[in-house]
Amino acid sequence: MSTTQPLLIELGTEELPVKALPGLAQAFFDGVLDGLHKRGIGFDREGAKPLYTPRRLAVRLNGVATQQPEQKSEVLGPYLNIALDAEGQPTKALQGFAQKAGIDWSQLERTSDAKGERFVHRATKPGADTASLLPEIVREALAAMPIPKPMRWGDHDYGFARPVHWLVLLFGAEVVPAQVLGVRSDRMSRGHRFMHDKPVWFSAPEDYVESLRSAHVLVDADERRERIVREVAAAAQQAGGQARIDEGILEEVNGLTEWPVAIACGFEREFLAVPQEALIATMEANQKFFPVLDAQGQLTERFIGIANIQSRNEAEVRKGYERVIRPRFADAKFFFDEDLKQGLDSMGEGLKTVTYQAKLGSVADKVARVAALAEAIAPAAGVEPAQAKRAALLSKNDLQSRMVNEFPELQGIAGRYYAQAANEPAEVAAAIDEAYMPRFAGDAIAPSKLGQVVAIAERLDTLAGCFNQGIKPTGNKDPFALRRAALGLARTLLEGEIDPDLRGLIYTAVDLQPVRPSADLNSETAPLDIFIFVLDRLRAYYAEQSVPAPQFYSVEQTIAVHNEVKLKDFDRRLKAIAEFAKLPEAEALAAANKRIRNILRKVDGEVPTAIDPAHFVEDAERELAEVVDAAIADTDPLLAQRDYVAVLGRLARLRPQVDAFFTHVMVNVDDLAVRNNRLALLKRLSDRLGSVAAIEHLSI
Repeated sequence: MSTTQPLLIELGTEELPVKALPGLAQAFFDGVLDGLHKRGIGFDREGAKPLYTPRRLAVRLNGVATQQPEQKSEVLGPYLNIALDAEGQPTKALQGFAQKAGIDWSQLERTSDAKGERFVHRATKPGADTASLLPEIVREALAAMPIPKPMRWGDHDYGFARPVHWLVLLFGAEVVPAQVLGVRSDRMSRGHRFMHDKPVWFSAPEDYVESLRSAHVLVDADERRERIVREVAAAAQQAGGQARIDEGILEEVNGLTEWPVAIACGFEREFLAVPQEALIATMEANQKFFPVLDAQGQLTERFIGIANIQSRNEAEVRKGYERVIRPRFADAKFFFDEDLKQGLDSMGEGLKTVTYQAKLGSVADKVARVAALAEAIAPAAGVEPAQAKRAALLSKNDLQSRMVNEFPELQGIAGRYYAQAANEPAEVAAAIDEAYMPRFAGDAIAPSKLGQVVAIAERLDTLAGCFNQGIKPTGNKDPFALRRAALGLARTLLEGEIDPDLRGLIYTAVDLQPVRPSADLNSETAPLDIFIFVLDRLRAYYAEQSVPAPQFYSVEQTIAVHNEVKLKDFDRRLKAIAEFAKLPEAEALAAANKRIRNILRKVDGEVPTAIDPAHFVEDAERELAEVVDAAIADTDPLLAQRDYVAVLGRLARLRPQVDAFFTHVMVNVDDLAVRNNRLALLKRLSDRLGSVAAIEHLSI
């Protein structure tokens, strides 16, 4: 008899919630495997994965051990001073322990720990048959599934995500008797609800996938997904275009079907006058259809629907899909046409009545502040200030449009269309849309300089307004999305290579705010708090690029004391310190600067700065002074050019003289003049070593 057998578990239900389906399937799969593992039952996981459709969750394993290994147990008993009396006879405590173990006390073993010697009962018993444990494993797996609101049906006192109708539990060729959630186990499943509405019989777990396929059910989600993509692409190609396949919509469609079939459909060309983003949003979000685009990426009047059936009358299915989409498109066209009649400029009047934040005024007030900031930022980006102001002033007008009211995700996008219709410059129209970029994690920044300027101004005002009123993220709460705003601001400055003074911009943004903070808030701290907050977002940004934390911190500590901070300069310093860290001299110089900083920190009063060669005593200090002077002369022009890699490369050549100085020279000598001279030399050296970054932080 084989020591392993294939296992099949299938739980049949009414249609499960589509968005939760992959997670439920994974949880059930993990729960079954965890149950086997906890009981020491070996299994072959090769090729195993969650199997599911809207009506079933399944686990199939190629090989599972038919029996548990031997089960060893060890139960600790009382210590000897409690277990035995003065004559060495068992006390009631020991007798009770032995009785509970089912043996005479003299058969107990002894063991020792830190507290002394004690009795112990060790036992070994044969492992249980796996089949006898499977019902309990299934129940545990189901109980552990993340179902926030279980449904109840009939008069049962148990619940699940949806009512349960059948259970397949096969171990090898045999059905394992079990009752779970009100149903008894069997070898009978069910096929497609319409194309094979009758039982499906499994002789063994190996037959599972193929038997269901014959019953028009693709239980492997990967196979089902590949079929959808293949059929959609083929139907789109036949329609003369290419399908837009959104991963989220694809996953939802995959969770809605057991036998997906692509249906090519169409709509009236007149609807293409509506912004294509609105039509695409309707098709994808509301109907789970796949739009068809032309070679230029523009929407065509074709789309692909996915039916969960191979219909004998495809034309009727097509009519149904086209019929449900037409009213939505007609609404979108009506909204768009009415908005065009109103015009983008006049939409802005409505912003005066919309509150942005109680203490920060209306949305119109915010737009005015953003426009002033955009005008101030524009020169650093090579943008005409008047154009930046115009784009910012129009950037939120579409919030008053009927289109955005119906499709909130079209903020900015709708504004671009309305600006184009109003004959605004193409750059201004694009910037209205781009001001929202990056819209989400991983999204690109605005592609145009004008769009970048408005995006920076928008985020600066949001940060300044909130921080000035003491509104900051706490834990997971960030209602104004300030973390995203700070990261978007930093990314746009860096990746857009716009190099204004960040500190100056923050102060300007805070000064533009309508009211001062309340009495319990210090307005002077807001700019600094914002600056630190942006740097914190930058730390995470660079960490994702595998920049070590000590390198980031070394640059952060250097620029934090500068009155003017430019992120492009920050990035250049960071890249330079990464190159410096690769040099063989880096660790020694970092350690030396750390030592110097510690020495200087302990000086009482002001650290001396005057160096008098007459007070040099040792050759090592004379030589160090000479090479430091030469290095400063060489690096002054390099620092002016911001060639930080060259600066650090030149400073790395100081290592021999620095090592010699610390080998042969005592700094804190009794002679005050000599000591001050050496302190001044070390300060001059340390200042130049830290001119690019605080390299001492690279020392372990």
